[in-house]
Amino acid sequence: MSATASAPRTYAVRTMGCQMNVHDSERLAGMLEDAGYVPADPASDPLVTGADVVVINTCSVRENAATRLFGNLGQLAAVKRGRPGMQIAVGGCLAQQMRDGIVDKAPWVDVVFGTHNLDVLPTLLERARHNAEAQVEIEESLKVFPSTLPTKRESAYAGWVSISVGCNNTCTFCIVPHLRGKERDRRPGDVLAEVEAVVAQGAIEVTLLGQNVNSYGVSFGDRGAFAKLLRACGQVEGLERVRFTSPHPAAFTDDVIEAMAQTPTVMPQLHMPLQSGSDRILRAMRRSYRSAKFLGILDRVRAAVPNAAISTDIIVGFPGETEEDFAQTLEVVEASRFASAFTFQYSPRPGTPAADLPDQVPPDVVADRYQRLVALQERIGTLENERQVGRTVEVLVADGEGRKDGATARISGRAADNRLVHVALPPGTTELPRPGDMVTATVTHGAPHHLVADSPALGGTYALRRTRAGDAWERARRGDHDHGGGAAPAPGGAVTLGMPSLRTR
Repeated sequence: MSATASAPRTYAVRTMGCQMNVHDSERLAGMLEDAGYVPADPASDPLVTGADVVVINTCSVRENAATRLFGNLGQLAAVKRGRPGMQIAVGGCLAQQMRDGIVDKAPWVDVVFGTHNLDVLPTLLERARHNAEAQVEIEESLKVFPSTLPTKRESAYAGWVSISVGCNNTCTFCIVPHLRGKERDRRPGDVLAEVEAVVAQGAIEVTLLGQNVNSYGVSFGDRGAFAKLLRACGQVEGLERVRFTSPHPAAFTDDVIEAMAQTPTVMPQLHMPLQSGSDRILRAMRRSYRSAKFLGILDRVRAAVPNAAISTDIIVGFPGETEEDFAQTLEVVEASRFASAFTFQYSPRPGTPAADLPDQVPPDVVADRYQRLVALQERIGTLENERQVGRTVEVLVADGEGRKDGATARISGRAADNRLVHVALPPGTTELPRPGDMVTATVTHGAPHHLVADSPALGGTYALRRTRAGDAWERARRGDHDHGGGAAPAPGGAVTLGMPSLRTR
């Protein structure tokens, strides 16, 4: 029986993990709505939802991924007992990895699907209802490119656009290539068509997404394709901000730096994963670059794009890491002046070569090194943000970025360099900025993880530019939108880099 045979069935999608999973969840939501489902009340408790269908899109990168999944499933089991007809589906990387093991441990789960077959979710839900038994379907390779699927976008004013799926690297700590497969690139024309569609519906910011964006084009014989794609995005009328994530230092080339510098809509921001500052550990990780090359890339980026804010990923406690290796990481971090860093304590992931390496670092040593790294980056982040004081920035207002905005009467959003900025409003202002609008203000304070721009409240710089992205957000809030094969907006948060998280649609 279809979702539209009687009263529409409701759904909620929970996302664990990276930007790729967030974007996949947009596809899952789009397909469910295309099949007649409607979103559950977003104000519902995310762990005790009233949805008829709950989809958990899992991550397997973090050590506690399985623990988190089965903890959530345990809570949902009690909800399901009180809601006849409720269904639970599990997808994503952990589903690809565990397969039938999820139903073995949680027999109340109705559907399990993998990273290569997102498109089967509605069919599996109907089959599970008809057959009254769990449906598990995992493909070994991609059958349908996700970008061809219906999409309900999380944000009306900023959008993800995938340029590739999968990864050809063999990093010893990473399970992603095994679960997402070899890299497959979309044709440039298809990417640009989706960018144009997103912009036509109101978005003014696009983030190009891939496991290794700067290897884009190798599969169709054009090693310069990514730089060309950045320049082509710069020609899309109405697109104001272009970002990308994530590149790999080994494949990062000067033509990309030139494209960043010469394309005004490519933002002065770069996320460049370091992982370790020790050449010996980089070799053990199979990261095919060394610290000198990494620092050289940063120097060239800053020479071409002086205001670039650079962020990174760092793993502490990789097997065999000595105090000397860790000291070298601290030296590279000190020299790199990262605006922010996503730092992780190494944890062995089953199925990765590093999990079987000797000389696993004791947890207490890893924890101590992690705290020392965080303290160093907090100091650097504070200094780098304090250097922004006095700069006038244009901020794309976001929906829900600032946790303290209600108490401080500030609004929040991202500057061009992707720094989070909390902006005060002029006293007595009646024209409030909407998510998707632009405000201009001067930075008055720099903190480790954000900037404050109180100039409007102090009688200083302030300008509001109402945008068609703000119009799109307002339409989406009213429900005045639809969705389809590539691009419908929905209200939500702006596209930003961030730590792995749990989101509820």
